[in-house]
Amino acid sequence: MDYNMVSAEEFGKSLTGLGVNIIVKSPEQTAQFLETVFELYPSQLGADFALILYQDDIFQLHSDKSFAAHPSYPHLPENPPRGTGIELRLYNSDPDQACTKAQAYGCMVLAPATDKPHGLREATILCPDGYMWVPSRPLA
Repeated sequence: MDYNMVSAEEFGKSLTGLGVNIIVKSPEQTAQFLETVFELYPSQLGADFALILYQDDIFQLHSDKSFAAHPSYPHLPENPPRGTGIELRLYNSDPDQACTKAQAYGCMVLAPATDKPHGLREATILCPDGYMWVPSRPLA
């Protein structure tokens, strides 16, 4: 599927399994963060929407405005952190490199790259919208 050209209807009908939709103030800003820190490039990037492909998975970014008619809209906080308690894990991503890029981008590194007892080296990075992103890779 060409994610840059697929219609909303065709894309919607193709979805299976677990979907992740992240509500952000600006999909453009969040896409820039994801591109800079994790080298993830958006498809269909616009002011209200973007598709992000990571390995074989895809997730969506939606703007607050695009959710104005959604029942959850009145509950969106005005300021981060929005995603407290949710970790967005990017397996097989270099946590050391991500931390360096995140700090240069001006993001807060909540936990630096550390070897964990569950066999992963991982870090926790807070994006501008307050979501926790956890890049990790298996220990050698």
